[in-house]
Order: sequence, then structure tokens, then C-alpha cells
Amino acid sequence: MIAYLLIILGFTMRLIPHVPNMAPVAAIALFSGTYLPKKVVPWVPLAIMVASDLIIGLHDMVLFTWGSFILIGFMGSWLKNRKSWKNIVGASLASSVMFFLVTNFGVWITRYPLTFQGFAECYIKAVPFFRNTLVSDLFFITVLFGSYELGRIFASGSRFKTVLLAD
Repeated sequence: MIAYLLIILGFTMRLIPHVPNMAPVAAIALFSGTYLPKKVVPWVPLAIMVASDLIIGLHDMVLFTWGSFILIGFMGSWLKNRKSWKNIVGASLASSVMFFLVTNFGVWITRYPLTFQGFAECYIKAVPFFRNTLVSDLFFITVLFGSYELGRIFASGSRFKTVLLAD
């Protein structure tokens, strides 16, 4: 149930107008890795990206973006037994950096001269997007993890515990 809600949230947030790189897909991937069964982890961000990219438009970077979000989901699996705000924020920052490095590597090899100058130019031009990625990831991580943990506290004694809690 939670996986479907996350897919709907991510899909919807990618389709509504937003600032570039200000979508919750990385946060959803990290959250999925932390709270959902391992066999579901890669499919949540992949479903969001495939479905929304079919509407927004496919591009030559899909393997880099989709692959990055799948890797972020597996980074979340590391958090499963290490949940603390310090680790969650650290994993969020690490996922932002990894996304930046992987996707811009793809941009460099497909759109820039394969020289050091082309490499440097590509990554320097991407810095403003990285700022948005960091802000977005930290915001959505706080919302997702915070809401879920608060929900766990309130649901732990209710009859809806088995529906609301993924663990």
C-alpha cells in the first residue's frame, strides 16, 4: 500500500510545475529503501520515472537518472537498521552528491567534448541544479521520514497498525 502511495506522490509531483531538480523522487527512493521490502525498492523510483518520463518526454539521460534513483533506493536499505536523524541526513546528502556525479557524468559523455575542459564546464554549469537537489532532498526527506515516524507513534496502538506500518 505504501509503495503505491509513494509512486502516486512522486508521479504527481513530477508532473506539476516545479523548479528544476525540486521533486521528491530521491527522497522517495531513500525512504523506500529504508521502509519497504528489498524486492520492491528498485521498482518504486523506476515506476515514478518511467511513467512520468513517458508523459514529460524521454531523453538521452534516462539510464543515468533512472539508475541513480535505483542506487539511492539501495542506499536507503543501508538505513533500515541504522535509522537516526544523523544517518538519514547523511544518506540524503550522499544521495544528492551521487545523483549529481552520475547524471552529470552522463551529460558530459553525451553533450560535451570528452576533454578535461568539457568535463569541468559540464560540472560547473550543473552547480545551480545541485543546490536545488540538496534543498529538495533535505526538505522531502524531512517530510517523508518525519511524517512516517510520527505516524508510527500514533498508529502503534491503533487497529490500523498493520496497514500503516511497513516494518
